[in-house]
Amino acid sequence: MGLRVLLENEPDIELAGEATNGREAVDMVRRCRPDVVIMDVRMPVLDGIAALRQIVADPSLSDTRILMLTTFEEDQFVFDALRGGASGFLLKDTDPAELLRAVRLVNQGESLLSPTVTRRVIERFAAQSGRRNAPNTKIDALTAREREMMAWVAEGMSNEEIADTLAISPATVRTHVSRAMVKLQARDRAQLVVFAFQHGLVPPTST
Repeated sequence: MGLRVLLENEPDIELAGEATNGREAVDMVRRCRPDVVIMDVRMPVLDGIAALRQIVADPSLSDTRILMLTTFEEDQFVFDALRGGASGFLLKDTDPAELLRAVRLVNQGESLLSPTVTRRVIERFAAQSGRRNAPNTKIDALTAREREMMAWVAEGMSNEEIADTLAISPATVRTHVSRAMVKLQARDRAQLVVFAFQHGLVPPTST
């Protein structure tokens, strides 16, 4: 109810629907085709990760972006969500203003990845060999500059922040990031983060 009231009070946001379980959520997304879905990790009938995978696997829903709701105690689900195609995640006690910002950012094609929380989660679980995807041979097609851009994206940095750090234009950063996404067939920047950590791509100044 709190989320509903928050979203409905925004003039540029329309609440398309609500679901009480994962199965209902998948059906509703297919019917309403929303721009953004806020999905709880834990739901009855079909959990949020399984529902996420079904939505991402549906070609007709390629423009739908998904934000997962989680808690610090559910770190393992966060990595599964990002690897499964989520555009980011929010903690359940996220400030209302931050939640609205997240919805708008994801709708614009950005990803919501907190540098501290996301790095902790992905480093922890990407390091576990049993949780890794099969090696992505497309990584070899990336140029050195594209790999560098991926590494900075994995730090949670925006195009503007990367540009400032490297003393290049945001447009140049955007071009390299976009090319990397195309070559890796990444759904969005969140997928680049997963690829970057799985393949050990980290900026030279990282600690």
